[in-house]
Amino acid sequence: MMLMPLLLTGGAGFIGSNFVRDWFETGGGPLVNLDKLTYAGNPRNLEGLAPGAQHTFVHGDIADRDLVSELLERHQISAIVNFAAESHVDRSIHGPEDFIQTNIVGTFRLLECARAYWSGLPTGRKEAFRFLHVSTDEVYGSLGPSDPAFTELNRYEPNSPYSASKAASDHLVRAYHHTYGLPVLTTNCSNNYGPYHFPEKLIPLCIHNALAGKPLPIYGDGQQVRDWLYVRDHCSAIRRVLEGGRVGEVYNIGGWNEKPNLDVVRTLCAILDRESPRSDGRSYAEQITFVKDRPGHDRRYAIDARKIESELGWRPSETFETGLHKTVRWYLDHAEWVRQVTSGEYRTWVATQYA
Repeated sequence: MMLMPLLLTGGAGFIGSNFVRDWFETGGGPLVNLDKLTYAGNPRNLEGLAPGAQHTFVHGDIADRDLVSELLERHQISAIVNFAAESHVDRSIHGPEDFIQTNIVGTFRLLECARAYWSGLPTGRKEAFRFLHVSTDEVYGSLGPSDPAFTELNRYEPNSPYSASKAASDHLVRAYHHTYGLPVLTTNCSNNYGPYHFPEKLIPLCIHNALAGKPLPIYGDGQQVRDWLYVRDHCSAIRRVLEGGRVGEVYNIGGWNEKPNLDVVRTLCAILDRESPRSDGRSYAEQITFVKDRPGHDRRYAIDARKIESELGWRPSETFETGLHKTVRWYLDHAEWVRQVTSGEYRTWVATQYA
């Protein structure tokens, strides 16, 4: 599977671009990268790929049936990995329609193209074909403090326009397997962090604001709990599911790192205090500021990742502390990348969201 042509959607975004790098660094074969290049998609995320990388970038939309069908046929694709999605909860609250169009309509059209292409493949290639859909733990809703972590059998209870749109796309993928026999796999991951993360999510936002001397905005009381997964661990898990996952199955991918948001930011500040101290010698933690909680904010997510470990032998390599240190160090070493992605519309968004 690693050596056969792969169609990756959303490969200029945060997780997708990390997957492209991971794919080639681990000996992957030809990869066609389809990305719409919305605000969070950045061609610079793909600069400096491994020497000899057989990477073809295509600027386009997964909802464009003619384009997707042409790419599948021309490159004789053996598998599709679907990262393409609108993924920011706050933006889904302010403007849900983009999430419906990309996450639901886009996934539907991608599935239609995949089904038509797969149906025409010769027997051997048809059996080897895979459609891997990347989703989120947010489709399962919110957990209480003592509830067991989400397993693959948890009921879907999405609470935001974003998670509802992802839940709908998951259901479509499942339906295309059960109705048409399309060989699908679905992964539901916990909160990712790491290099190339657009600075609207908690960790990159707080790194950026801390270094700029701005407040570090924490929703509500900061006790919302998330399971944190280093992005390169997520990439290795997806490769493992693509290689050995059972067709039609769902695999939860988590980091075994449940942390309240406030603890995450305090740990981040402690790393910055060591790696890039403030000129006045004080801690970045003094910049922590509590802001009004967002509507419908889920209290706790937690992933039970025992299935992928028992079936496929995967566990994360990074602890939260080692992964966060690598993340902070990357942002310190890539100030120009941060400067370019935090101009214009980004500043307007942050000013509005955290006013």
